[in-house]
Amino acid sequence: MSTVHEILSKLSLEGDHSLPPSAYATVKAYSNFDADRDAAALETAIKTKGVDEVTIINILTNRSNEQRQDIAFAYQRRTKKVCQTPNGNPPIAAQSAHPQTNELSAALKSALSGHLEAVILGLLKTPAQYDASELKAAMKGLGTDEDTLIEIVCSRTNQELYEINRVYREMYKTELEKDIISDTSGDFRKLMVALAKGKRCEDTSVIDYELIDQDARELYDAGVKRKGTDVPKWINIMTERSVPHLQKVFERYKSYSPYDMLESIKKEVKGDLENAFLNLVQCIQNKQLYFADRLYDSMKGKGTRDKVLIRIMVSRCEVDMLKIKSEFKRKYGKSLYYFIQQDTKGDYQRALLNLCGGED
Repeated sequence: MSTVHEILSKLSLEGDHSLPPSAYATVKAYSNFDADRDAAALETAIKTKGVDEVTIINILTNRSNEQRQDIAFAYQRRTKKVCQTPNGNPPIAAQSAHPQTNELSAALKSALSGHLEAVILGLLKTPAQYDASELKAAMKGLGTDEDTLIEIVCSRTNQELYEINRVYREMYKTELEKDIISDTSGDFRKLMVALAKGKRCEDTSVIDYELIDQDARELYDAGVKRKGTDVPKWINIMTERSVPHLQKVFERYKSYSPYDMLESIKKEVKGDLENAFLNLVQCIQNKQLYFADRLYDSMKGKGTRDKVLIRIMVSRCEVDMLKIKSEFKRKYGKSLYYFIQQDTKGDYQRALLNLCGGED
């Protein structure tokens, strides 16, 4: 059997655009799908004395997000008899109903607890609803969970950010940007707001060597070369240029500066801003390695940072988990599957291993 690594090297970057979006997913659409059957099985599993967690996990971690939305609707129909339009489809209002308010989420919330509950409820939200709710939680109450805020806004595409902004507005009746502004300050706030707008150039068809050289020189001139850092200049370049362009800029940067971009950031800025720029550059250089590092950090040493572990497993399992696993094994010598096995237990472990998609 070919290893994940072999498969990935065959699916080289050049071929990326011709591949289906799920090419690197560990969780894919279930071929013999029947929303009503799944809804009935979940209803039985929830009502069983002691709750049948295994059935709940096996169904929800083996269906695509779209299929999980269909199951939630079928469940609603079983338990609440929602109205249907003449063509048999759910009314639009029901289709976009908040996952927080749907019957299945409510039933599972009362049936499950702890980390398993967090995984399962996360899977029932659409990707944008999940990101929006994670962002809201990161900014709620006293103090901000900067790491979550940074991870999400640094790693999502324009299209994903557009969706997150739309859903955030729908769910919380306020703008994401407004919440970021009231919860952060200074240059860190400027960077987060610029990223959350999702205005990065995504046309990657033209390689402009002149602009690559100019951006590399400007990053150097605005930082290491002078006293004090011209942070707005860094923000402009790093939040507006395309990812492939910036990868070449960071390479070129080394011909101007005695330090690479990451070292320069550590010398030039501190605190949340340093953390944000470091995350951003790592994300631009290799997004899947960035997530592999975040997963490793969430499990290394004593105790597990379960929130980070859950969020990455839930949000990347239908995007690029195969690539993340490959980067993880290459860098840390052991598989992500092995780490999750060592670090978690019980039904929670079972759910995460399903999202991980088997041993490499």
